[in-house]
Amino acid sequence: MDLAFSGWSGVLILLAYGLLMLGIGLVTYLKNRNIHESLDEYYLGGRGLGVMVLFFTFFATQYSGNTVVGYPATAYRQGFEYLVSVPYFIMIIMAYLLFAPRLYAMGKKYKLITPAQWFEKRYKSKAVTILASLLMLYGLGNYLLEQLVAIGQGVSGLTGGTIPYQVGVIFFVVIMLIYGWLGGMRSVAYTDTMQGIALLVGIFMLLIGSIIYFGGLPTSADYMQAYSPEKLGIPDGPGIVNWFSLLVLIGIGAAVYPHAIQRIFAAKNERTLKRSFSRMAWMPFVTAGVVFIIGIIGINAFPGLSTGESEQLVGMMASSIASQNTVFYWAMILLFGGVIAAIVSTADSVLLTFSSIISNDLYGNYINPEASEHKKLLVGKLLGVVAVGILIIIAWFPPATLYQIFILKFELLIQIAPGLILGLYWKRLRSKTVFAGMVAGTLVASVMTIFDLSLLGVASGLWGLLLNTVICIVGSLVTTVSAVEENEMKEVIGI
Repeated sequence: MDLAFSGWSGVLILLAYGLLMLGIGLVTYLKNRNIHESLDEYYLGGRGLGVMVLFFTFFATQYSGNTVVGYPATAYRQGFEYLVSVPYFIMIIMAYLLFAPRLYAMGKKYKLITPAQWFEKRYKSKAVTILASLLMLYGLGNYLLEQLVAIGQGVSGLTGGTIPYQVGVIFFVVIMLIYGWLGGMRSVAYTDTMQGIALLVGIFMLLIGSIIYFGGLPTSADYMQAYSPEKLGIPDGPGIVNWFSLLVLIGIGAAVYPHAIQRIFAAKNERTLKRSFSRMAWMPFVTAGVVFIIGIIGINAFPGLSTGESEQLVGMMASSIASQNTVFYWAMILLFGGVIAAIVSTADSVLLTFSSIISNDLYGNYINPEASEHKKLLVGKLLGVVAVGILIIIAWFPPATLYQIFILKFELLIQIAPGLILGLYWKRLRSKTVFAGMVAGTLVASVMTIFDLSLLGVASGLWGLLLNTVICIVGSLVTTVSAVEENEMKEVIGI
């Protein structure tokens, strides 16, 4: 994000956002002194998040720095073909509706804190729980890496290089660790609300400025017709298959984000959860649709950018718009301050869940079952800091574009979906077949991804998911189940 117009004004905005986040963490801690004695309080905010806060924390989970910075760049490179990015997010909401209300009921009934606890309760298998936990930790670590890269790019761009990429990463990671450590889920949810409002206002100001100063969609369409007609059309047959492949991959993969599931558990009640989802249903058009249009307008505004240069598209457009008048200048400064805050808020959500899986599901269950909740929290926090340190080293020299990093995590994370979702409704689903399915799906997705193998244009993660699901279903159907076992599972899931 090359925002050379901003310089020290950008530094001041980032300092203001940083201090505000620290203030939220401090106030949250002072109002909830017992937060560090209870896993429920620290990781779920006491299961008391209301409609507005829950909506914005879901919003921050689904729409982060990658959406605002990475999606316009991809739309720039692909043209109207990337309109599929809007249905991506519609699919996520549809996937939520398949299982979220029922999972909330299970979470309330059994006082679940993490999604891994559902695997433990449902299947009563150490192997299933550990494997599911490791797949979730992999997805969370990948997602956190994406946010760290976005923080560095955003800070460097917003300050016109005054704050280097690496310094920006360190600065905001320290702030994130402090307020997350102090306030847990409540701090995370309140900062999500702050950045969500700033982000929504900011991207609409960017859209308005883009239409005014770059001519809007008709001008871009005329340019593409003359110079890049391939960006006007829809993909061919294989391209359409890839479209639907990514729709399913991202729709299910993002819905089973462990930090999103944790928000399901944190809802005040089921009515609150459903009302938040009803508001989320509009966000694909309001957010992904808007940034897609911005990327298309950028084709005319800054033609001929390379792949690397296109990653800076949003900053380049904002810089041009900001130079037009004072109102847009400060609007763009506030927008990118909001973008940085959004990225940090997404990162802290991921880190919180990462910490909870380590402290509650691995350390608390298998390493030191006698540990107090306070000790579990401390272990989770400390190992979370270690993980962030490792990811900072990787983020020091980013390995791929934001979009590539974004796609990578779904290939393995999606392998928890059959055990998670089918297990909510089907009492015959057995632990051995769930474990075998996850192992087989993970191996297929990993081998195909590592060796860049493609089959019919379908994402490797979906081939793994297909094999995973077939093993789960067929294996459970042919497995002999005693009446006692069936009654036990019936009691667990209430069916």
